Amino acid sequence: MQKRVLILLSNGFEVMEAGCFTEVFGWASIYGEAGFEQLSVGLRSPVTTTFGFDVLPEKLLTEINAEEFDALVIPGGFADAGFYEEALSEPFLDVVRNFDRRQAPIAAVCVGSLSLAAAGVLNGRKATVYHQIGGTRKAELESHGTVFIDEPLVMDGHLMTSTGPGTGIELALKLLEMLSTPKFAREIRDRMRIPTPSSRWYQTAQV
Repeated sequence: MQKRVLILLSNGFEVMEAGCFTEVFGWASIYGEAGFEQLSVGLRSPVTTTFGFDVLPEKLLTEINAEEFDALVIPGGFADAGFYEEALSEPFLDVVRNFDRRQAPIAAVCVGSLSLAAAGVLNGRKATVYHQIGGTRKAELESHGTVFIDEPLVMDGHLMTSTGPGTGIELALKLLEMLSTPKFAREIRDRMRIPTPSSRWYQTAQV
């Protein structure tokens, strides 16, 4: 049975963090038996990326029914590019709550985890976020009752978070594993020539 993945784009999102998922699930659609459908969705069109060029989401949020999707992806972005204006807005957060209510997988990269926190789904749950000296984003995450874990990839049930662009490909493969099988995720990793991180990588702190 085909799985549907919703990639929710806030204005000011970072392209690489979305691209990891479009690549992994694109390859999975080619080589998987059931196939995967992924749909990029924005609150506006075009959506301006972190570094200034525009992309056209396939649909607007008002044109889709979140109930019809099996997993949610939230790429992060930069404040200076206006990311939080949409990523912390109620229409955006309502989508997060919809998936959480159904216990459907949610994968958030970098500061995308702040959308999960603001939606109220990380209270008492483990998650990570982009963290640097001063800890502003960490403090924001914890202000919503989140248990911050300073590791590249953090899983808590159906909620998956990672720390930045370079971790996005591992998060995408973990989501693929959740929606299919570990064996198939390993096959896609091999086909895409993605090296497997060492066990040490998974425990590496950011600062």
